[in-house]
Amino acid sequence: MADGKILASIPRSATEETRISINEYKGKSYLDLRVYYTTDDGANWNPTKKGVTFAPDKLEELKNVIELAQKEFETEEE
Repeated sequence: MADGKILASIPRSATEETRISINEYKGKSYLDLRVYYTTDDGANWNPTKKGVTFAPDKLEELKNVIELAQKEFETEEE
């Protein structure tokens, strides 16, 4: 799986990160959230099978769920 346009890399540990990117497969674009790992101090990052993809028409629903989760966490902190 070739890297598309990387939007963000969120560290999970010294050897893992979650990448959020826009990739293309069979001529269709999608949002990919995938765990990557390194074994050489970050010189090379490799994708794992741990991840999920979203079609563009599902992004509004994903956004709404993330906003709902934010509200839930804010309520828990109060």
